[in-house]
Amino acid sequence: MSKEITMSSEPLEGYQGEGFLATSLDKAVGLARSKSMWPLPFATSCCGIEFMATMGSNYDLARFGSERISFSPRQADLLIVAGTIAKKMGPVLKKVYLQMAEPRWVLSVGACASSGGIFDTYSVLQGIDRVIPVDVYVPGCPPRPEQILDGVMQIQELVKNEPIRRRNSAEYKALMASYGIK
Repeated sequence: MSKEITMSSEPLEGYQGEGFLATSLDKAVGLARSKSMWPLPFATSCCGIEFMATMGSNYDLARFGSERISFSPRQADLLIVAGTIAKKMGPVLKKVYLQMAEPRWVLSVGACASSGGIFDTYSVLQGIDRVIPVDVYVPGCPPRPEQILDGVMQIQELVKNEPIRRRNSAEYKALMASYGIK
């Protein structure tokens, strides 16, 4: 009384098309990247204190897959710039950015990093986007830890939905060339 199992070459209804078993490679890689970010803090002032609070137990950035803070640019993929950046620090920031491996993302935290903030002087860089490309801006002076968490979550969403080949596109290379980055 055993039933004979027969194999059919026809797919089951609702399971037609490419990648029906799991997902596409872009989505799988994007999900893995977004949940395993290694941030590199570049904190220079009061926004750095808020970033420290974000890493503390009350807010716990580790819940979002960013538990391992990297202090080596070669091992980081998310640069978090928090605070006032002097013009003399601009080349240092660019060097740190260039030392990071591809793919890399940048989170600008606070008014000073985003636009110079209240320091409209000759010595303060009026936004880090004049030196390196920025993916997400977090407003505030200083921003609350919740805002920094929201910025990290926006970066994760961007990473999750980014195609693998985006960084090799002509558009991306043109953007890098506009910043003087080869």
